[in-house]
Amino acid sequence: MQLQDTLNRPLRDLRISVTDRCNFRCVYCMPKTVFGRDYPFLERKDLLSFEEITRLARSFVANGVEKIRLTGGEPLLRRDIERLVAMLAEIPGLDLTLTTNGALLPQKAQALRDAGLKRVTVSLDAADDATFQAMNDVDFPVAKVLEGIEAAAAAGLAPVKVNMVVKKGVNDASILPMARLFHGSGHILRFIEYMDVGATNGWRLDDVVPAAEIVRRITAELPLEPADANYRGETARRWRYTDGGGEIGVIASVTQAFCSDCTRARISAEGKLFTCLFATQGTDLRALLRGGATDGELDAAVAGVWRARTDRYSDIRSEGTARLPKVEMSYIGG
Repeated sequence: MQLQDTLNRPLRDLRISVTDRCNFRCVYCMPKTVFGRDYPFLERKDLLSFEEITRLARSFVANGVEKIRLTGGEPLLRRDIERLVAMLAEIPGLDLTLTTNGALLPQKAQALRDAGLKRVTVSLDAADDATFQAMNDVDFPVAKVLEGIEAAAAAGLAPVKVNMVVKKGVNDASILPMARLFHGSGHILRFIEYMDVGATNGWRLDDVVPAAEIVRRITAELPLEPADANYRGETARRWRYTDGGGEIGVIASVTQAFCSDCTRARISAEGKLFTCLFATQGTDLRALLRGGATDGELDAAVAGVWRARTDRYSDIRSEGTARLPKVEMSYIGG
């Protein structure tokens, strides 16, 4: 069964946060003024078990989901993450991916591929250590992330997608250096407009570098031409280099909203279902899992939430809506 709501959006893509911890705090989702070293994270008992995650995944696949992405926090910090990947990989026809900061990929990439992971997306907001440090409070250099990207590619987790969140005045001068770094590499660099996710990152509209400006800056040196989307609901608009040096993507949820084509749902680490990255509240699926719900009841609950979906945050974004309370990126995953 493939679920669609009144805006003709099938449920195809599920993101599951598998840990509430990360080994960096970024200005995008976990500013250190809020998430200090002593911040109280969830107890292990509150997190979904691998068995619970797998059962939920099967329910979502029964409702039309074709791709599942494991997120965090930092998913590679979850103990025995390879076992979860292997459990999910047993679900027929599932495209299984993972988003990471890349620091642990040199040790983990081959095991993840052997377990059944298909691809990875790596977060990297600058090509130099100083700007990278300004965007992310980390104790590892850019070289460590690049090592992880190459390890993923060598293990067959390709093409590797690299996500760069662009914030004006902080790392927008890194747009061209990043484009140069990955031009011709076989990896796909994706630029993401700085978004007002959550209420703790101090977002202002003035901090956004519009997608059109990002493309203009790159094209001035490395000419680009538009490319067709791979599928309806693809969040990144594709551009390819005219010299054959590969492609980039630009995710413009601020200046070019795509709510009407969104096919994505998200589950937090303790089992709450969110139908929008900018949601204010979620539906507790863990209570159903631990309360004895049958598979049929679980399937029906997922269907009911998606059919009732009316999220259009990016379509109606304003200075007023930006100040509304929203779930934090560090809690819901990417």
